[in-house]
Amino acid sequence: MDEIEIHPVQPADTGEILTLQLAAYVAEAQLYDDPHLPALVQSFDELAAELRDSLALKAVLGHRIVGAVRGHLDGSVLRIARLIVAPDLRGRGIGTRLLAAIEAAGDGQAEWFALFTGHLSSANIRLYERHGYEETHREQIRPDLTLVHLTKES
Repeated sequence: MDEIEIHPVQPADTGEILTLQLAAYVAEAQLYDDPHLPALVQSFDELAAELRDSLALKAVLGHRIVGAVRGHLDGSVLRIARLIVAPDLRGRGIGTRLLAAIEAAGDGQAEWFALFTGHLSSANIRLYERHGYEETHREQIRPDLTLVHLTKES
């Protein structure tokens, strides 16, 4: 998808990113049988603050935001979060492009990249492992949810 462009998120993008986030996390909510995942209950104001305070990138196709990712520098670690892609465009390399872009944006400042996903999110785990991430540990949040933490050297 050569027509996909990656740009920094602007404050005016908050509403569209919130809508995209809700759409992207519906499948995760179904997978974990949990409609109260943090990404699904985040308010507009909470998201606006998070986007403002982090390194946030968007993938754009024409005039539509079709993906987004954010990162936060924590010492020498860039913590990558909420890599989302529009459900109708998954499997077309947008997630890969966003992951590469956030890594490039943090390169030079970060020695490590770190992220996590749920243990049932096998497509996410495969994506991260394909791009050099290795599992460091698992964290049980509740009996039916374990977070898989992965890192990659910058």
